[in-house]
Parts: sequence; structure tokens; C-alpha cells
Amino acid sequence: MSKKRTFELSENNEFIELNKLLKIEQIAQTGGHAKLLIQEDQITVNNEIESRIRRKLRKGDVVQFEDTLIEIV
Repeated sequence: MSKKRTFELSENNEFIELNKLLKIEQIAQTGGHAKLLIQEDQITVNNEIESRIRRKLRKGDVVQFEDTLIEIV
């Protein structure tokens, strides 16, 4: 059973970087841990493995790690 969450971008930001989202949502404990998860192909964005650490996530993007889904709104 997957856990669905949403992350709301603030009005003055049109994107958030993937590594920052992973830290904010407590999937990664540190920036280094976020980088490692991404480098080990454990993170998908819109159902595709994402290798860019600072991938810009915008409204409508869906990030997945294991059974956790985070939709950017």
C-alpha cells in the first residue's frame, strides 16, 4: 500500500530541486543521503528513474521512493 503525500510549492517558487524535496519530506536525512538515493536509482519522477540530483520539480510532477508517492501541487 503506497503512502500518498502532496508538496505545495509556495507562490513565489515555480519549482523545488529534487534533493531539497527529499530532505524536506524526510525521505533523506541529509543532502548526502539524498544524493546517494538518487545515484542508486531509488527515486523516480513521473515513473522514470531520475539521476539528476537537482532536477527541478514543478506542479504536476510525482516523485516516488519505495512505497511513498509525493505529488507537487
